[in-house]
Amino acid sequence: MIFTEPRDPRFITIRRGGTLTDANHRLLALWATLCAEHVLHLFEQELPDDDRPRQAIELGRAWVRGEIKMRQALHAACARAAAGEVAGAAKYAAYAAGQAVAVAHVAAHELGASAYAIRAAQAAAPGDLREQARRQECRWQRDQLPDEIRELVLDDQRLRNHACWFVFDC
Repeated sequence: MIFTEPRDPRFITIRRGGTLTDANHRLLALWATLCAEHVLHLFEQELPDDDRPRQAIELGRAWVRGEIKMRQALHAACARAAAGEVAGAAKYAAYAAGQAVAVAHVAAHELGASAYAIRAAQAAAPGDLREQARRQECRWQRDQLPDEIRELVLDDQRLRNHACWFVFDC
């Protein structure tokens, strides 16, 4: 959905022929989990007993810490299944969690986690405040960016904004 062709080598690890270091790959994953966690309450309000999105975020962080392998992190695809059981802000929050854990496999999913989190915040706001909520969430996310990946993510947002519902105009 949000990927462009050809794939951006800045989001492909060095060992696979790209230019992304393992350290920056982990920073992208950590930032994506922060984005998803920031809106997780929107899902948990709808389905408080469903911990699949939270587990996905926790597995993403475990991968960042080197506690699990990428394949183990990918088993958290259940967050996407949880999204099928809700609508609106809760659905977007679950998608954000699923995208966040997927960064372990494909670093470019960082933008999906971010975009879905922004859409969750926007959908949760009353109609006349949705634009303000979108911009506020976008700015909050940018404030969380580590310096090492800041320019990479901001450029990625600029390049793929059209594929992400233009949520990165903040």
